[in-house]
Amino acid sequence: MFKDYLQLHFIVLLWGFTAVLGLLISIPALELVFYRTLLAIAGLAAILLIGKQSVKLDGAAIIRLIFTGTIVGMHWVLFFASARVANASICLAGMATCSLWTSVLEPFMNKKAVKWYELVSGLVIIAGLYVIFRFEFKQMLGLTLALASAFLASVFTVINSQFTKKYHHQTITFYEMIGAWLVSLISLPIYQHFLNNGEPLQLIPQATDWIWIMVLAWACTVYAYAASVELMKRLTAFAVNLTVNLEPVYGILLAAVFFNEHEQLTGGFYMGAAIILVAVLMYPLLKRWDDARSRLSRV
Repeated sequence: MFKDYLQLHFIVLLWGFTAVLGLLISIPALELVFYRTLLAIAGLAAILLIGKQSVKLDGAAIIRLIFTGTIVGMHWVLFFASARVANASICLAGMATCSLWTSVLEPFMNKKAVKWYELVSGLVIIAGLYVIFRFEFKQMLGLTLALASAFLASVFTVINSQFTKKYHHQTITFYEMIGAWLVSLISLPIYQHFLNNGEPLQLIPQATDWIWIMVLAWACTVYAYAASVELMKRLTAFAVNLTVNLEPVYGILLAAVFFNEHEQLTGGFYMGAAIILVAVLMYPLLKRWDDARSRLSRV
């Protein structure tokens, strides 16, 4: 379990870096997701071909995986849009609500009872968000986009926790990346016509963009996404998403290094982020106490 959690924290560190990458890359959010997923599909196809891993599934399973991939794609578009509208730190603070959404979605979708300590952790996160909203009101649009992105992340994480019981994690990732690429491809003309006032799409990245897009596609997506799905065989969706709450901590530190964002944020932001971090640290302690109490009650 220690090895699993160590790998999970490394994955979360990579995900924290994605918001920074989103700002280092010049093309807009939708075009960025288009290239990210396209390169991810190519990388996964190469890995599956070399490893002689079959991706044959029945039609219904493929449709379910591709549909889940469309949720992943929409999550990424909202994520990068949030970072552009506000900044990386605000975006990542909003993403820390994944565990709050999961504490409600996982019991509902898996038809299980709601755990009291998950709700307590979620309520503490709400308190942290309230503090951030209060002091960073000018960043409301960016934070709202991040909250919507976090909700979608929780949806596909809970769904993937069910898929891992049936399918290989690389197969899951391959089809979901196809779904994410398809939703970005279909959205490009819609975005251009309705949201971009008919202006041309920025489909040609700069030379330096390609380096960062490849890091984003192959390190932060092919490896990190596939490895996180594989870890769900042994860890609960809530435990995964709770650790993902550390993404803003890692990301904010990286944003401070790359963009000096610590100079742009108020003390209220850091107070709210600290409250969210308390929820992250509090969850395993509450869970351990509840498990011990349950064992004693059965004796």
